[in-house]
Amino acid sequence: MARHIELAKYSIGVGDRFAHQAKAQLRACMLADERGVEVIPVWNKSNREHVIIGSEPASARAAADEAVKALNWKRPYHLDADHINLGTVDRFIESCDFYTIDVADWIGKPAEKVSIAEFAARHPELTGDINIPGVANPLRTTYEFVAGTAGKYLAAVKEAGKIYRHIEAKKGEGQFITEVSMDETDSPQTPVELLIILAAIADEHIPIQTIAPKFTGRFNKGVDYVGDLAKFTEEFSNDIAAIAFAVRQYGLPANLKLSVHSGSDKFSLYGPMHRALEKFGAGVHLKTAGTNWLEELIGLAQGGDQGLNLAKEVYAEAYAHRDELCVPYASVIDIDPKKLPAPDEVRRWSGDQFASALRHDPKCPAYNSSLRQLLHVGFKVAAKMGRRYTDLVDQMEDRIAPHVTGNLYDRHIRPLFLGS
Repeated sequence: MARHIELAKYSIGVGDRFAHQAKAQLRACMLADERGVEVIPVWNKSNREHVIIGSEPASARAAADEAVKALNWKRPYHLDADHINLGTVDRFIESCDFYTIDVADWIGKPAEKVSIAEFAARHPELTGDINIPGVANPLRTTYEFVAGTAGKYLAAVKEAGKIYRHIEAKKGEGQFITEVSMDETDSPQTPVELLIILAAIADEHIPIQTIAPKFTGRFNKGVDYVGDLAKFTEEFSNDIAAIAFAVRQYGLPANLKLSVHSGSDKFSLYGPMHRALEKFGAGVHLKTAGTNWLEELIGLAQGGDQGLNLAKEVYAEAYAHRDELCVPYASVIDIDPKKLPAPDEVRRWSGDQFASALRHDPKCPAYNSSLRQLLHVGFKVAAKMGRRYTDLVDQMEDRIAPHVTGNLYDRHIRPLFLGS
């Protein structure tokens, strides 16, 4: 019988828009390994990204396999079918061994009254005072609260079960990692709501290894966290405690851990997250994505006239089509149009000026978060360039790769997983 696939304690989702930075990303994990900390890479790409770029999941698998072979990586690695649903999952079956099941659209869809009543009756332990080790005060609930929360989330959990079983029928039991994502919704889930959701997931017999709730605050693409840091810190710690409690209470997989989506560049959170992980001995999955594409642009801009001119062209096109590019990401970006420089101004920039505006260094006076977010969602512009873009990226790999590796290791892996 095939060995069950288990996700390691620490893992990082390394999105790669054009599947050209796999070796540079893997080097960042190898640097952590040299420091004695295992951080497993999970290459993630959504169906939407594949459609925009015109790629297939097999290309992401090929890039990852090639990087692992070239760098002689001996530890596990995974391919994530990111934010899939029942309508999109099949194209990922052959290439992926990690599935982020996205059921945010089902949150709030009314569950059957009998299902709600049966859930509440099955879980009397969720009503009243719930004492969870590691949480300062008991979580207090009422029957009405439990029933109301179940009514909000049961349909989503049942849909997750349907998708899980569809994948299991094709891949086999234990032959893939399951994540349930509920982060792309309007309201954050509280730790007690997370506990109720986990009870429902256990009832649905989904062996999830990671869960992605929506946290309080703004998790915008490619920029730092915006929100109440103290509140997030308490919430994150209590979520970890709730997961540990649910594992014991409901028989969920022992390695179940939080997954933080839009985790790219959340610099202010990594210290509090690291301390919470150490306190509980817990793991985490950090999902990054578009920052690697931005490091490609930085490397191009600083690599000579040809690369700089292409980077400026990407910006000019993104600026001209900013409304079209931003609409799909409206809930996870905050761009101030007044702070976007005109393309004519950008055309006069040096490579260092372009890089300084784009690189996420809040201490740098030239850093422009609006420009960064626009280019983050502007990868569609480069995708339309096709080989003209990717061929130049290949030609300038030696200039680009250090930016990709350094960004992933120095700004993400080190502060979160190593605490330094």
